[in-house]
Amino acid sequence: MEKIRIGQIGICHEHAAGKMHTLRLLPEVFEVVGVVDDRGSAAAQFPSGDLTPYDGLRWMSEEELFAVPGLRAVVVETPNLELVPTTFRCLEHNLPVHMDKPGGDDLAAFDRLRQGFEERNLPFQMGYMFRGNPAMQWILDAARKGWLGEIFEVQASMSHNYGGEEYQAYIGRLPGGIMFNLGCHLIDFVISLLGRPSGITPFLKSAPGDPDRILNNCVAVLEYPHATATLRACSREAGGLDRRRLKVCGTKGSVDLCPLERFDGQPLEMKLFLAEGNDTFASGAHTLSFGPVRDRYETQLLELARMVSGEIPNPCDRRHDTLVEEVLLAASGCMQYQSRR
Repeated sequence: MEKIRIGQIGICHEHAAGKMHTLRLLPEVFEVVGVVDDRGSAAAQFPSGDLTPYDGLRWMSEEELFAVPGLRAVVVETPNLELVPTTFRCLEHNLPVHMDKPGGDDLAAFDRLRQGFEERNLPFQMGYMFRGNPAMQWILDAARKGWLGEIFEVQASMSHNYGGEEYQAYIGRLPGGIMFNLGCHLIDFVISLLGRPSGITPFLKSAPGDPDRILNNCVAVLEYPHATATLRACSREAGGLDRRRLKVCGTKGSVDLCPLERFDGQPLEMKLFLAEGNDTFASGAHTLSFGPVRDRYETQLLELARMVSGEIPNPCDRRHDTLVEEVLLAASGCMQYQSRR
């Protein structure tokens, strides 16, 4: 594969420094040509504050980036509510994009964006961070194979206790608060697993002691004909980051993943229980090991490289991405939801 010349617009997204770290972890795949500094933005932002991943890179304007000879892709890491407008400008330059999450607060605008990339046959990848999680991808594959039977329950948590008071103020500026900011990752997974919900009920609250406008203690229940998915996120849970959890139950088996991810050199493990055996596993309890995972974004950005190089089509189409955005906005209390069944 020929090296992909790639640039990054924005350092103010929560995942911006991590994405740049991953790009530079893969010098045999990506040549990073530069980065656009967006710290002057007035939009709600919570950057990592770590500029180490950008050491030695060329800082440039957006116009300068678009003019780089041989530029083949852009990673968009601006504040949440500036992601879509920025990506539209990349579309105007016919550039493949990895756009971080979520898809903004305007469903119609996001769908137009996805339509534009689809019509031009340009690679487009959303930055939902569990798309490269080996355990969660295993669950989706097992469900498709029927190993878990008919799914009737999903419970998932994205809680944490990092960021201090600055993070609470940041969440208070986002529509739908922490459900909008973090629940999107879980919704992307649930839509892949179960499809369009028949109903959505959000419970958007503040944690004890925080002003009502700071929606940092949120739950959303996605309903299906024979299943419910309960998604939770709170930014005041002591030790919550290490206890982020996913439980999926079906008529033939269940899985329990906690923590959702780890990058400490220890293997990522998941509990599996099967009521019925299959060609791979006997009935009963199993502990599945996915080995140490060195980086959260590596698998996804390697997939982006294969898309840009024309080796694979986009695994997630406009229909999926737009449905995730629709469900997210409903779960965040930003719009009414219609099941369309």
